[in-house]
Amino acid sequence: MWKLCPFTRHPALLVYIVLEIFIHSVNGLNVCMSGSATSCEECFLIHPSCAWCAQEDFGRARTLTSRCDFSQNLLKRGCDAPFIENPRSGSSLLRSKPLSSKGSGVTQYDVIQIYPQKISLSLRPGDQTSFEVQVRPVEDYPVDLYYLMDLSLSMKDDLDTIRNLGTKLAEEMRKLTSNFRLGFGSFVDKNISPFSYTAPKYQDNPCNGYKLFPNCVPTFGFRHLLSLTDKVDRFNEEVQKQMVSRNRDAPEGGFDAILQAAVCKEKIGWRKEAYHLLVFATDDVPHLALDGKLGGLVHPHDGQCHLNDKNEYSAATKMDYPSLALLGEKLAENNIFLIFAVTKRHYVLYKNLTALIPGTTVEILDQDSKNIIQLIVNAYNNIRSKVELSVWDHPEDLSLAFTATCQDGQPLTGLRKCADLKIGDTVSFNITVDARGCPPKGTKKSFTIRPVGFKDRLEVSVDYRCDCSCTYYTEANSSRCNSAGTYSCGMCRCEPGYLGARCECQEGEVDHQYLSACREAEGKQVCSGRGECSCNQCLCYESEFGKIYGTFCECDDFSCARHKGTLCSGHGECHCGECKCHAGYIGDNCNCSTETASCVSDDGKICSGRGSCVCGRCQCTEPGAFGDTCEKCPTCPDACGTKRECIECHLFNTGRLADNQTCQRMCKDEIITVETLKTDDPNTVQCVYKTEKDCVMKFTYSEHANGQSVLTALKEPECAVAPNAMTVLLAVVGSILLMGILLLALWKLVITIHDRREFSRFQSARSRARYEMASNPVYKQSIPSHPMETFHMHSTKSCNGGVH
Repeated sequence: MWKLCPFTRHPALLVYIVLEIFIHSVNGLNVCMSGSATSCEECFLIHPSCAWCAQEDFGRARTLTSRCDFSQNLLKRGCDAPFIENPRSGSSLLRSKPLSSKGSGVTQYDVIQIYPQKISLSLRPGDQTSFEVQVRPVEDYPVDLYYLMDLSLSMKDDLDTIRNLGTKLAEEMRKLTSNFRLGFGSFVDKNISPFSYTAPKYQDNPCNGYKLFPNCVPTFGFRHLLSLTDKVDRFNEEVQKQMVSRNRDAPEGGFDAILQAAVCKEKIGWRKEAYHLLVFATDDVPHLALDGKLGGLVHPHDGQCHLNDKNEYSAATKMDYPSLALLGEKLAENNIFLIFAVTKRHYVLYKNLTALIPGTTVEILDQDSKNIIQLIVNAYNNIRSKVELSVWDHPEDLSLAFTATCQDGQPLTGLRKCADLKIGDTVSFNITVDARGCPPKGTKKSFTIRPVGFKDRLEVSVDYRCDCSCTYYTEANSSRCNSAGTYSCGMCRCEPGYLGARCECQEGEVDHQYLSACREAEGKQVCSGRGECSCNQCLCYESEFGKIYGTFCECDDFSCARHKGTLCSGHGECHCGECKCHAGYIGDNCNCSTETASCVSDDGKICSGRGSCVCGRCQCTEPGAFGDTCEKCPTCPDACGTKRECIECHLFNTGRLADNQTCQRMCKDEIITVETLKTDDPNTVQCVYKTEKDCVMKFTYSEHANGQSVLTALKEPECAVAPNAMTVLLAVVGSILLMGILLLALWKLVITIHDRREFSRFQSARSRARYEMASNPVYKQSIPSHPMETFHMHSTKSCNGGVH
């Protein structure tokens, strides 16, 4: 008797099967039957919802009956439930210690920051299963900090600054952890040409002849000076002994030093139960892999520890500089957080490197390292506020999809990290696993999930459910197969030379009455023209392009859509002309990724709320929006409102983003403060808002050619002063009086002008009259000819002239 498959008893499984049947019936394709599986194992590989009927007499009335179908269909077609093979994927806990809440004390060697610690997955190809991982960064966790310093000549003033760094740094770090250890190492560069001065006169003193600083120590690659210790005075003592050296070119050999500090665990003294911080302080760029060929170093770095008895890097002149990939691998392997402490002019370069080296941050170092303590504290707090999962030894045939649930409780699909956490916060990640195929029998696979920089890990072992339980009842040379084949799982596998459902036919026999069973429909070609009909079954031809299969040879695994010449883009399987995409991909040719992590902006929104994530890239829909996550949009209606919050939190420590960590994360634009705001630039957006104190704050927003956003703001808001009542009254009265005086003066001016004009007119008339009487040559005085006239005239003159 066959054993009942336990999964068929679960109602959830029946719901799943019904949904699958509905989906495939809508599409018009029964994917299970179209595959024409010839064995139970082949059936499982077609689709995770396909089941196999191992019942011997199933479909006897029909010669060509597929035993591979949906479970519900098999039941309807007469297959008894105990004979249906349909395993499901699942997971089981193997080790699940509870999360810890504190890192130091008597339990520091058994701190648990990830739950669970070990699980087992049972995977059927194509069938997904999920499990949840919880991570909690514990309080007061031990910290190991190794200070790796550039001792080239340009770092002389920095060396003077850190001579008492150990004591001050320990005081600050003990505010964050009660268990702190400090170590020290230094580097310059490879002591070969062209990287260093190699002439005999420079061997003991590479500064020979350099007037500004004539004495320095010989060039060296990396020198380990102090193993991690809680005696910080020893750090100060070692720093006091150090002197700078000199190399020839600008780049330094710091990556050699980083790798040695990471892999020489015993000599450095890294503790397993501690956070590992590696501070890399420099004022210049690093040498990268292949640079060593300039000095004749053709051997790539082997990633091993090469410290000699003097704790000096002995392979500096034998191997090339390490690559970024090797560096990232060794840092992650040893749970080390790398902190780049670099000067401002090299910030962008090292910021780009952090994208290539997981678990790495970059901070700006002052020219003389005055801010190194605050820099380390800030970097530590930044590291502790983030949790990011990494996958190690990932089997190629497994697809993993992550969904993060951070402190706000909202699931974020496609993300495997959480930020802005506080110590003690617990975050969870849902991980969906999908197996794409079956490895050879007996193969055991596993992988590890680790939070970046944590020693804690989740070990995942994988068992593939590719075998059918009915194969345990296999019969060779079975009478059910006419003694010409092997009976297994309800079917016969015939010996060479025999054909048919029960091996009842021999090759070469032709019976034309069976040819109709080899046609998909009347008038169609026999076996679709891609096979031969033998013993009422189609035998499909072999093809150099792939597999031809199906009841009528109507299907193949190579006639699907391609992307850049790759079938189903390499992210799916071709089933009968249709791409079946792997988890995380969609589209006709599976070239579209559903991953949205690259579309999430700094504020946690998809494409900053101004676009949609299509195939892993943002398509900005808001007019004027641009940038990888549509984060830049000077002309958007909300541009001034968004930048206003950054102005408030950075300049005045107010507003919604006033929390320092939130402000630093959300507002990365450069802010310039000025006394007077220039508003004549057509490429800037002018923004004005009213503050809580009824003042007016003004700023401008612009985008540089390099893509950097720049905000220019007034140092202080403009606040109007309320007028004094008495001043207003006096001003009004004075204005009225002044207006009256002005009107009187105007009237007086008009009258004066009028009088002068009239007087001038009178004077002119008088002058003309005198001229006519005295100067007119035509006029002569009359002389009287009669005595009486004379007398009369004299009398008149006497009267008029007063002559008596």
